[in-house]
Amino acid sequence: MSTTMGVEQATQTRGKRLLSEVRRQEKKGSATEIFYSKLMALSTRDEKLKIELFRFVDALPALKSPESVARHLMEYLVRPDVSLPPGGAQLLSTLAATGPSRSLLHFVSHTGAKMMAGRFIAGRNGIEAVKEIERLRRVPMTFTMDLLGEAVISEVEALAYQKKYLDLIEDLARLSKDWPTIDQLEKASYGQLPKVNVSVKLSSLYARFDPMAADATVKAVKERLYPILSAAKKHGLFVNFDMEQHDFCTVTNRIFREIFTEPEFADWADVGIVVQAYLKRAENDLVELRDWVIARGVPVHVRLVKGAYWDFETIIAAQRHHPVPVWEKKPLTDACFERCTEFLLDNWQYLRPAIASHNVRSSSKAQALAEAKGVPPRTVEYQVLFGMGEPIGRALAAQGERVRTYVPFGELLPGMAYLVRRLLENSSNDSFIRKSGDANADDALLAEPTSPPQPPSPKGKGGEFMNNPEVDFAIPENQKKMQEALDKIKADLGFTVPIVINGKRETGTVVERPDPSETAVVASKAHFASVAQAEQALAAASAAFPSWRDVSVKERADLLRRTAEQFEKRRFEISAWMVREVGKPWREADADVAEAIDFCNFYATEMERLSEPRKRNLPGEWNEYFYDARGPAVIIAPWNFPLAILCGMAVAAIVAGNPVILKPSEQACRVGYFLQEALEAAGCPAGVSNFLPGDGEQIGPTLVNDPRVAVIAFTGSKAVGLSIIRSASEVRPGQREIKRVIAELGGKNAIIVDEDADLDEAVAGALASVAGFAGQKCSACSRIIVVGDAYEPFCHRLGEAMASLIVGNAADPATNVPPVVDADSQARIERYIEIGKQEGKLVGQKAVPAELVGKGYYVAPSAFIDCPADGKLCQEEIFGPVVAILKAATLDEALAIADGTMYALTGGLYSRSPKNIERVRREFRVGNLYINRKITGAVVDRQPFGGARMSGVGSKAGGPDYLQQFLVPRTITESVMRRGFAPTEESGA
Repeated sequence: MSTTMGVEQATQTRGKRLLSEVRRQEKKGSATEIFYSKLMALSTRDEKLKIELFRFVDALPALKSPESVARHLMEYLVRPDVSLPPGGAQLLSTLAATGPSRSLLHFVSHTGAKMMAGRFIAGRNGIEAVKEIERLRRVPMTFTMDLLGEAVISEVEALAYQKKYLDLIEDLARLSKDWPTIDQLEKASYGQLPKVNVSVKLSSLYARFDPMAADATVKAVKERLYPILSAAKKHGLFVNFDMEQHDFCTVTNRIFREIFTEPEFADWADVGIVVQAYLKRAENDLVELRDWVIARGVPVHVRLVKGAYWDFETIIAAQRHHPVPVWEKKPLTDACFERCTEFLLDNWQYLRPAIASHNVRSSSKAQALAEAKGVPPRTVEYQVLFGMGEPIGRALAAQGERVRTYVPFGELLPGMAYLVRRLLENSSNDSFIRKSGDANADDALLAEPTSPPQPPSPKGKGGEFMNNPEVDFAIPENQKKMQEALDKIKADLGFTVPIVINGKRETGTVVERPDPSETAVVASKAHFASVAQAEQALAAASAAFPSWRDVSVKERADLLRRTAEQFEKRRFEISAWMVREVGKPWREADADVAEAIDFCNFYATEMERLSEPRKRNLPGEWNEYFYDARGPAVIIAPWNFPLAILCGMAVAAIVAGNPVILKPSEQACRVGYFLQEALEAAGCPAGVSNFLPGDGEQIGPTLVNDPRVAVIAFTGSKAVGLSIIRSASEVRPGQREIKRVIAELGGKNAIIVDEDADLDEAVAGALASVAGFAGQKCSACSRIIVVGDAYEPFCHRLGEAMASLIVGNAADPATNVPPVVDADSQARIERYIEIGKQEGKLVGQKAVPAELVGKGYYVAPSAFIDCPADGKLCQEEIFGPVVAILKAATLDEALAIADGTMYALTGGLYSRSPKNIERVRREFRVGNLYINRKITGAVVDRQPFGGARMSGVGSKAGGPDYLQQFLVPRTITESVMRRGFAPTEESGA
């Protein structure tokens, strides 16, 4: 049976035999299993009902009162688009109406959820799970233990998980001493296997687990792993490393290879790692693993799975515009699984195969391949999930195979994400388990996987805008490029930025800019312009206006696209300069460049759209509505998005036909100069872009007050913005245009955390919104309003998470909180920290490491509770990593607090209540509202950015009407009737 044909025939024969045994095992199921099957059949008959029911189950652990359970049941299930069984909606409505019946709903819901959890989760801890383990061993099937709730958000939680692993090892080592050896389970062709097998998720051991900061992550995780592995080896246990999302694959593989090459563990064979066949990289990962094992000289085990994060991976890839890392059609995953199975069997001496699947075809193919290749009996292990795959597991065990069950355990709340994922998998239309009960489906279930074509990568249709993907720093090659760029620009530190007027470089007073991370180092220098040079730049822009206004829209749009190409060519170089000049961390710096690229391409596309005249012709009369340029534009940019905001305002003006005077931030002249360089390299004519670094107080009034200026685009503080608006409102001699001012001025942004919020997500999202780029974003969160009983646990976890942040040099990829931009900002933020101590109580803070004190503009990220809603900490813009946490009794109160400032820029909500989400969408009136995600990181076109009230004036940046602010609409009407004769539109076109 050595031919492919023979293997396929054997697969079919074995598959039919195994299917028959699976059905026999299903009939032998317990009463609980039968009840569960009927419940699943009822709840999954309608796709919408299934989704809403599982969303309710996901929220249930946070619902403490009968009222909240009843309300959520009504919100999720009693709605027009959900098909309940006949009379179901009326019954739920009746039960939700009174106190006693709501208590009944509360009891039934929690009891039912615990029953479902008990189907998939073996117990709250290892000791409770032993009863299930002993039951499995009687089948006989062995086990691997999986500790749930690995989403740690603080070092306190990470250390707690390390202790749980250590306790589990000690408990199972003690309890397993009395277990008899079962040859079918513990004797393989290559020797004796441990009785106890434990699976470890590496991300649970370190709160700042980040593949971009690979060195720091590897070091921290290995330190936490040493005692776990030492204990397991001492007691003769097996340890398996689980594989999580794709981003973590490379760093997980690196940790596995590094730690099992170290002297203490280099000769240990009772270790394994997971390979996910739904990843396109799976086969390459196996080859690399095999080669490493050969060099190591000691085999390891490989748990081959299909993968449990398919939806997550496809969604994240789509959001990031990254290549999809998983096979996008299930048959392609199945085919890859079979290829990987064959590779493992060909290399079983090095990679001990564990085939983890509930698919009879996959298991039967492994059996057939093993027989055809002469693999010794009991070399291959088969693995199934607790509560889902036991019928096939029992069927394989009945055939004499070694079978291991993946046994999750843990508290219901931490385990709920796992539970819901299992429920969704078990109810999927593609689920093998659902189809296996249909005897008419044998041929389909055992069919060889086909190879449907992969969907094409998403690309914009002709002229359609698509966001530029941010660099994937989980890829080591991209980490290398960024580090090389940082190393390369060291020789250029102190670069002196020129003034550019009408295409000519000029000089002025040279001002130095220190590196915020290392203030003893000069990052850059700049020639600051004088008032006379400002007037020269205004004259140059005014002179260039008539010709540039009349350049075709296509030429202007193409200029922007070429500018974007220049940014892409110098992407890592620009990011590296941003790190050194304004202290922006790696991801934040790259996102800044990506946004600048997006502004160029988006506004090019939008201007082409707006350039199509709107015609309304009548017989004898032609009417045309179109846009014209306004005139010279002054662009005044901030330092916190030193390329993106400067670029966005500037290229909007340029593509609309308006020459510009670029006034970069005083703290970011080198980064701003990249825009001038890119425009010139793209072919921008002299005078159309004039670059004017300088002191805002000195040259700002000249630029704002000049009568030749038609547009002023400003992003910065409220005080400066309002002064610009006042100055621009005054008409001066010689002025022919009423100046248009576009001003984005900042915010005092709040996140509401509802009582039923997922606190894992809420704490992580709020922390990112507070501390990202040290809170130096106008969109950053500075107030968190927590409703009801969620307050205490939220404050506790956020405080611990904040204390787990890493304050450090922006050039270090492990840094979470970089320095602030300058000494003035540092002093201001430190004053507010003192105000917070006076107005409230410090609940979480990460102190600046001693070795950094006095070396850079570092501040301690801080969280305060018990602050008055009308106090300084809750009312004044801080622009730093400082947040006040307030308690609200109800959502009414939370909304009132959130609305209680002069700003209306961004806001957020974490909630699992559909009605509360809908209400907040309606009543939380801010420019950008984010639900169940962080409130920073707006993306061009997807989330056009800008606010109302004192947060600014003008249309949203990156939105469909932003360009119109730089344009004047015109209408031309022509009478074409001559002596009773009028041409048709076609003849006159």
